[in-house]
Amino acid sequence: VQLVESGGGLVQPGGSLRLSCAAAGFTFSTSDMSWYRQAPGKGREFVARINSAGAITTYAQSVKGRFTISRDNALNTVFLQMNSLKPEDTAVYFCFNSVRNIWGQGTRVTVSS
Repeated sequence: VQLVESGGGLVQPGGSLRLSCAAAGFTFSTSDMSWYRQAPGKGREFVARINSAGAITTYAQSVKGRFTISRDNALNTVFLQMNSLKPEDTAVYFCFNSVRNIWGQGTRVTVSS
């Protein structure tokens, strides 16, 4: 049972990145999935959540209108499209499954000029 994130990197302010989280070892298609992030020196915070069918999404106020969570149940993968990135979006981003209480290892996003 595991979650593996990818897609992080260094991007300039105003740029975009697309994160992916590949799931294995559980029934992904029936699981709600979430993204969280942890900035340097801060606690982990909620970013976005998507229900199992992909029809219902929820966002933190700080990313609403800039980030989009989506999923492909055929690929067992959840995505986070991040646009109009700001320096305050710099963090390690984690995907999370609450039913299994599983965290991925995280992928680092740095927004800097």
